[in-house]
Amino acid sequence: MRQNPSFAMTDLTELRRVIAQNPWATLVASGPDGLVASHYPVLLDPDREDLTVVGHVGKPDDHVLGLGETELLLVFEGPNGYISPNWYGDVKAVPTWNYVAVHLAGVPEVVDTETNLKILDDLVSHFESRLPQPRLMWQAPNTDEFVRVLEAGTVGFRLTPTRVTAKRKLSQNKPDEIVESVIAELGADGEYAHPALAAEMRRAHDARLAHRG
Repeated sequence: MRQNPSFAMTDLTELRRVIAQNPWATLVASGPDGLVASHYPVLLDPDREDLTVVGHVGKPDDHVLGLGETELLLVFEGPNGYISPNWYGDVKAVPTWNYVAVHLAGVPEVVDTETNLKILDDLVSHFESRLPQPRLMWQAPNTDEFVRVLEAGTVGFRLTPTRVTAKRKLSQNKPDEIVESVIAELGADGEYAHPALAAEMRRAHDARLAHRG
């Protein structure tokens, strides 16, 4: 991902927030037949406070991705959407796309069976806990044997990135009045309405205003 200093994300808290809120990741590796990609939910390691993440892949994706042997790139995408030049007012402008993305790269550690079971349990709990009647991994009618058979078809991993590239392109290079106009359009009811992207822009813009003092 080409970096632009105006759009770079470097704050650890913000990086962790984006990853936590957008756990559906794209996993990219270079295999013997060229580039390969898979898609899995990935979570921040609950035992770490850095950008270490944990997840799993289904077999044989571990071999396809060279898991534990070659560098793996994880791509997390935050809110993104089309920005019309009409929203800028009567100025020369072209269409663009606003987005948030975090790239983590490194060679993942393949974990043992018990650690993989914990990762799977954490994944289920993470998403099920939002429901009024969560169905946890070890909860009946699931049995220990059933869960372990399922685990045997997966490979868990932990990745502490050696390279991090993160970008938040949210009209930071535009005047305040244009930013406000774009936020208003994204939060309205138009064809390209995107409340989540509007909220992300508001968060970034308010932080810039506070930094100015």
